[in-house]
Order: sequence, then structure tokens, then C-alpha cells
Amino acid sequence: NSYKNNGPNGRNMMMTRSAFAHIGRRRFLAGSAAAVGIALAPARARSAEEKQLNVYNWDTYIGETTLDTFTERTGIKVQYDLYANNEEMFAKLKAGNPGYDIIIPSDYMVETMIKLGMLVPLDHSKIPNIKNIAPEFQNLSYDPGLEYCVPYMWGTVGIGYRKSKVQTPPDSWKTVFDSDAYSQRIALLADQRVVLGLAMKYLGYPLNSTDPAQIAAARDLLIKQKPHIKAFAPDQGQDMLLAGDVDVVMEWSGDIIHAAEEDEDIAFAAPKEGTYLWVDGACIPTDAPHPENAHAFLNHIQIPR
Repeated sequence: NSYKNNGPNGRNMMMTRSAFAHIGRRRFLAGSAAAVGIALAPARARSAEEKQLNVYNWDTYIGETTLDTFTERTGIKVQYDLYANNEEMFAKLKAGNPGYDIIIPSDYMVETMIKLGMLVPLDHSKIPNIKNIAPEFQNLSYDPGLEYCVPYMWGTVGIGYRKSKVQTPPDSWKTVFDSDAYSQRIALLADQRVVLGLAMKYLGYPLNSTDPAQIAAARDLLIKQKPHIKAFAPDQGQDMLLAGDVDVVMEWSGDIIHAAEEDEDIAFAAPKEGTYLWVDGACIPTDAPHPENAHAFLNHIQIPR
């Protein structure tokens, strides 16, 4: 996986010039939707499949009208189910695909699922809109040549904060990992991989370190800070910030940008030590019952705005 300091605004950006241009993880910003025609696969290619597509995705992570426009243009009805995190999705698929055609795993999970034979190689001839993906996302290290996934969204993790309570923008992970200034007014992500990795980043270690001593140091830092943490929030830190339950949160960049549009007292900061950069991909899991419909959907979500 790749990581970097993503700059001061931390805004999630789509890797295509598509209808999802300002979608956040895991929050959809109003107005985004696939809005123009789709190049359909030949009708003969899908003739053996029923007009059905089963999608398994994160909550609030798709355009408001995307599913409707897909159905309008293809006649394919969509069943849309939700999962809370990569591990929940992985566990369900690892036990045997219960019938999903599209899933949206994150970069590290894509790599794992490829190694375990849990994803179907894509037929790019059925996804002509894949050409709209920005060059920097066309040859990802964990999926060279986009053999298994179409990049869906990318963004960072940073600190969301209430400006009236935090007078100086937090420019360091120290604010949430190593300070009592906002005791019991802090929420961290309920994501052990992200939290532990960023704690190591704060300590000056590689975010992906596997050194037992460095991991232990990050663990000890978090244990020391625990009395000052109000909650490890399962993707709801932005809601806690909006409700006034906390003043600083570790959260996905798009969620905080969305919250800031609702409340001008909220802002986002990318700490100086650097942060985590993630890419989610739309994939077809092994044993998908409607692979042709799935390819049509992957093409649909890459339609230019």
C-alpha cells in the first residue's frame, strides 16, 4: 500500500473524471450520480443472465441516483446490501459467496483476496469506460494493470475538529495520541490497522512496520492515551463531531469534508507526520452469479461527468 501526506484540505478525490467526483468515504455528497449513457455489453452476452445485480458495499458510499440510472439504462435490478468494514465483508465471502456480484474492498484487502483466489479477473473489453481512470491509478502495486478491480475512491485519514473548541488547527497526531488537552473529547477510528499504523507514524516509524518493538511502542502509546479517548468510533466520528459529543476525531477525509459542509465550525487537518492514503476498488467476487451484469455496472460507474 502507499501512504503520503495529502495536503491541508484532505479532500477525497475520485480517480476518474466521473460522476462521483466528490464522494467521501464513507459519505456521499449530494448531487453525485452517473448521469449520461452507458455503453452496454452486447445483449447476446447477457442473455443467459437474469436482470439482477447483487451489490455489497459500505454504507453511504454511492451516488444518490446511480443505482436507479443503472437500472433505467440496462433493465437490471439491483439488490444493495451493506457491510461495516473490510473484515466483515471478507469473512462473509471467505465462507463462500452467498450471491454477490460486486464488492468494494480496500487496497490491502484486494491484495489478500487476489492471493486467495477470491476475485474474478476483469474483461476490460466489457468496461470501455476504464479509459477514464486517471493514469496514476491505472497500475496500482497490489493490482497491476487493474486485472481484478476498477478503482472506485481514494482519500486519506486526518483530524476533524471543531474550530470554536480547538483554537489552533491540529498539525500533529500528538493531538489525539499524546495529549490530555482534549481529554474525553477525542474519538479515534475503530480500525486497528489504521490506528496502530498512524501511531507508529507519529512515533517516527514506518506506517507499515512489522518490527515487534515498534508495534509494541505504538501499542503502549495508545494504552497510555486511552483514559483521554471518549470512543473508538465505527465510522461515526463525524456524527459525534456534528453532535458536539467530541471536539477532535480521527476520521476519513471525505466524512469530515461532508460534515464541514453541514457545519462551518468543523474543519479537517492532515498532520505533518503524514497520513494513510487508501484506495477502494470495485471488484467481482469468485462465483458471482451475474458476472456480465457486474461488468456492465463497473462500466457504468466510470462514465464521465
